[in-house]
Amino acid sequence: MEIPYLILGAILVSLMLAQINQRAASPLLSIVDRWLRWLVFAFGAAQVFRDFKLVDRPYWALAVFFFLLWFLGETLLNWLSIHALSVSPLPLFPRYVLNLVGDEWPTQPKALQLREWLRGQNYKQVQAMKAEIGGGIYLRVSIYQNLDGTVRVQVTFIPQASGAVTICFAITSLTSDGSRYVTDNLYVPFAGFYPENWFVERAPLCRSLPKLLERHQARIASLKDTIVSFAVDPLTDLNATQHELDRLNTELGFLHSHSDREDLGKITHEGRYRVWKEIWTLNYLGRSARYL
Repeated sequence: MEIPYLILGAILVSLMLAQINQRAASPLLSIVDRWLRWLVFAFGAAQVFRDFKLVDRPYWALAVFFFLLWFLGETLLNWLSIHALSVSPLPLFPRYVLNLVGDEWPTQPKALQLREWLRGQNYKQVQAMKAEIGGGIYLRVSIYQNLDGTVRVQVTFIPQASGAVTICFAITSLTSDGSRYVTDNLYVPFAGFYPENWFVERAPLCRSLPKLLERHQARIASLKDTIVSFAVDPLTDLNATQHELDRLNTELGFLHSHSDREDLGKITHEGRYRVWKEIWTLNYLGRSARYL
């Protein structure tokens, strides 16, 4: 099959994936679509230059050139986005409050099935929370806990520009020596530092809560330390961990000190590089940079 027809087919597939993902909000579909758009740009632009004889270079050299040009262009856009986030009033570690309205769960069939599955596994809802991330947009969180209080499941609802809602999970357990074990599938770049007694395993492409919970159970089952029940309510615990992450990342140079943030922004140059790298690894490999 000739290259122009392959390019046309890739364009059509990309458009179909974009339409499907407006409803599904799937990180995996997003990754496939990003690669398709990158390849379509590289090979499509090379085809145009060859057909119109704009440059006297081999086709493969043109494709490589435009492949790298896309990388540079997206790098520039990512850096501008990171800079905008750094100087914006949007909080990196927002403070949560109780959500007493009861509107955290979307009415999507899959979301409702997930809630019923949690109930069927004897996980009971402990608290519902929300945090404003700017412009009247809220992150909504629902916390579930097993019967003995040793495993907490944080269900986070992330609104998308298309109006869809992506559901992410963070499963947490504590040990008797104060260690925190977290297994999550968040695909939002963090790129910062965790406390030494935090053991975080991130699997952005695992969208199944049963599989993620199975992985978490296997992790804590292999520990020598005893798993203990949570001593504080989820709201207190979540805000305390947000404060601890802010403090630690300020001390280690990922964030500027609070007194300098108004002039220099929140994220240091080293921190911005780490965020940029994690954006690439998440967007195109589906992996956090720390696991590569």
